[in-house]
Amino acid sequence: MKTRILYSLAFLLFLIIACKENQPKTQVAESAAQMVIDQTAKSRIDSVLKGFVDSGNIAGVSALIFEKDKEVYFNAFGYADREAEKPMDRNTIVQIYSMTKPVTGTALMTLYEQGKFDLDDPIEKYAPEFSKMTVYTGVDKNGKILTEPLNRPITIRDVTRHTAGFLNRDGIPGLSELRTQANIYDRESTLTDLAEKLGRIPLWFQPGTQWEYGPCVDVQAFLVERISGRPYGEYVREHVLDKLGMEETRYFIPENDRDRFAALYRRKGEGALVRDSVTYGNYTERWPMTRGGSGLTSTLDDYMKFARMLVNQGAFDSITVLKPETVKLMATNQLADSIAERNFLPSKGQVGFGIDFAVRVAPPINAEENNGVVGEFFWDGAASTLFWVDPVNELTAVLFVQLMPYDGIGLHKSFRDAVYGPFRANSD
Repeated sequence: MKTRILYSLAFLLFLIIACKENQPKTQVAESAAQMVIDQTAKSRIDSVLKGFVDSGNIAGVSALIFEKDKEVYFNAFGYADREAEKPMDRNTIVQIYSMTKPVTGTALMTLYEQGKFDLDDPIEKYAPEFSKMTVYTGVDKNGKILTEPLNRPITIRDVTRHTAGFLNRDGIPGLSELRTQANIYDRESTLTDLAEKLGRIPLWFQPGTQWEYGPCVDVQAFLVERISGRPYGEYVREHVLDKLGMEETRYFIPENDRDRFAALYRRKGEGALVRDSVTYGNYTERWPMTRGGSGLTSTLDDYMKFARMLVNQGAFDSITVLKPETVKLMATNQLADSIAERNFLPSKGQVGFGIDFAVRVAPPINAEENNGVVGEFFWDGAASTLFWVDPVNELTAVLFVQLMPYDGIGLHKSFRDAVYGPFRANSD
């Protein structure tokens, strides 16, 4: 009897060992091999970021990366305030400029989920300020602006993907001057004032025919205000920022937090930085204008909460901000191939545009293009900040720096290359 039991136990042990040997290489090793951010990647990122600081082309930089819902990288180099010798840190507050836009888009899409509008609704349905729009066709011999009727109204989809037709550049005879005179971003005015001014300026092109970056997301903020019946700042605070615990993502920085507010630097040449003295007051006084396209400040951890909500399909820490299908819609390219004129968008790589994000639709074709994974969505800010969401690898990255003009030194590309490694042709 004892012998039979011993044989049975031995046979059972043999089966267990055999099953283990027939499994794929250990799951732990396989999982580690699948991670994007390993020790080699961390070393690459450190080297790249430190190198930019050492070159004198940026004063300071910080980066935070999560992968598979875990923090896998953080580091900071250089100064948030070079003159005061204040180090760049995890809790440094920075100006995020156009990284405000995806936050605004998220606020707008909470109203979409409530059934308050359809994306193809004309904006004039909610905002009669845009009911008498015309389209610029040039100027006559006396410099008078010539116009034609709209082929179709501007839709909400147009203002979420920058195809509304609003002008955002100099050099267009008559029209650029008219836009400058309108001073649409007067901080002493309101979003309603902005809409009224835009409604009196002819569009540069027919809605839906081109991609032109500009005031579309400020119009989104105005629509949030108009459709919800609440001030935009209050609505985005309640429905996005407070829900995610983004307490330090703000239009106004209280006095007791200003010692953490990074200086912004303007690059005048190789290794030559000049401290900016213009933008500081945008955030230390309370202004009537609460833009949707710019104006927020944030910290690494605060903005990472927003990015993690997106990679988790609308939820973060058991709090739901958006439905998964809404996030998928926002991260889906909304630009038809017929929209060939796309301003600077092609410089971002093989991308289209969703709802307030660039969306990667194909892998990079060569080593000179921005690295990335098909399906990622991302945006950046005028002071060279950057974030992206990579659903394939469940990875989110936030890069903070305070540099103008916008990344003319290849920081974003170098950071992406450090994260994903050397370029591989035909790779997703």
